[in-house]
Amino acid sequence: MTRSGYLFLGLTAIVAALAGILAFAIAKLFAAARAATKDITRDHGAETAFMAAAMEEALQKLRAQERAMKARAEASERLSSEIIASMTSGLLVVTEDGLVRTINPAGRRLLGLPEADWTRNFRDVLASALPLADVLEECLTTMRPIVRRAVQMERPEGGASHFGVTVSPIRDDAGRAHGAICLFTDLSDVVELEEQLRLKDSLARLGELTAGIAHEFRNGLATIHGYSRLLDLERVPPDFLPYVRGIREETESLGEVVTNFLNFAKPTELTLLPVDMRMVAERAAEEIRGDARSRGGDVTVAGEFALVEGDEVLLRQAFSNLCRNALEACADAGRPPRIVVEGQQDHVLRMLRVTVRDNGTGFAPAVGARMFRPFFTTKPHGTGLGLALVQKIIVTHNGRVTAANDESGGARLVVLLPLGDSAGTSRIVTEGSKTAH
Repeated sequence: MTRSGYLFLGLTAIVAALAGILAFAIAKLFAAARAATKDITRDHGAETAFMAAAMEEALQKLRAQERAMKARAEASERLSSEIIASMTSGLLVVTEDGLVRTINPAGRRLLGLPEADWTRNFRDVLASALPLADVLEECLTTMRPIVRRAVQMERPEGGASHFGVTVSPIRDDAGRAHGAICLFTDLSDVVELEEQLRLKDSLARLGELTAGIAHEFRNGLATIHGYSRLLDLERVPPDFLPYVRGIREETESLGEVVTNFLNFAKPTELTLLPVDMRMVAERAAEEIRGDARSRGGDVTVAGEFALVEGDEVLLRQAFSNLCRNALEACADAGRPPRIVVEGQQDHVLRMLRVTVRDNGTGFAPAVGARMFRPFFTTKPHGTGLGLALVQKIIVTHNGRVTAANDESGGARLVVLLPLGDSAGTSRIVTEGSKTAH
């Protein structure tokens, strides 16, 4: 082989070596590029996974907050509903257009409304309580609050209900009024208690002012009656005999009236002991049961009675008067007497309610307002002191007596007396005094 051949082989070997080196470098470059691409892809996936996890955690927190807010809203709404439903005062909410939005159970009970959808004009809802509607309309018109106003409404069965009313405008955050809220409470018991206290004071004053005059009248009548008794009827001329008898009868009648009035006007001393009101009612009923059965009727004692702290003699006198009055009312109506004496305990108010019902003709509303006044009577021969004395006895026992016409006809007289305790101690209490002896 020549020298040129050796050079050519050498050059060929050098070129092959350079080509191998270049191919190896290119292969390494591609391998590095692939590795770099894999690392980039792997890093991008990790970042994406991290962001997805963070977003999922944020969404879970938002859902938890939403659930908590919803639960708080439901609890707040439920609490508001429970508060409104548990209120003892009436609640009435109306819009600025006069539509009723809310009326709670106590409000329906006070107004005598059934449970129904009352979403209508408040004038229609309060058709039986127009004075209350007038106060609500005044607030909606003036958009000024009305605080503690007293209104009086007639009851369908007679008498009147007294409500204490407060009405306030409902305003938004901007101060714009868009309705009114009305709170009302039945003050009838408070008004009746005030009337009973005034009556008790009036009775005491009446007794002080008139007792002396009545004594003088009785002394004069006794003198006239005594002189008329000294006249021998057999020796009196026949023409004057009717006059002498008339003098005797009238003086006896007036003497009885004066005696009853003195009993009514004088201060009452109570011997306070636990009194079984069932025995009092049974005894009062037994006194008239014979007369009632002789007229084809009967007297019934029913219900739940209890012990009260009072004077048994005076309470028996009061219920005897009530039963006798019921019997006379049935007799005047020409009906067989059906008289019921019913007891009922009110454990919340700690009161005993005793109702005396009859099947007479009842009474006119104007009569009911004056029924317990002294000397007022609708009977031809009555003195008008029977029911007045009943009221005095019951008021002296810190009770109340009311009269109304019964739904089934006749009259219904209701006596409320405080329930007694188990103590059996005896105390002497004079009317107008709290001193025990």
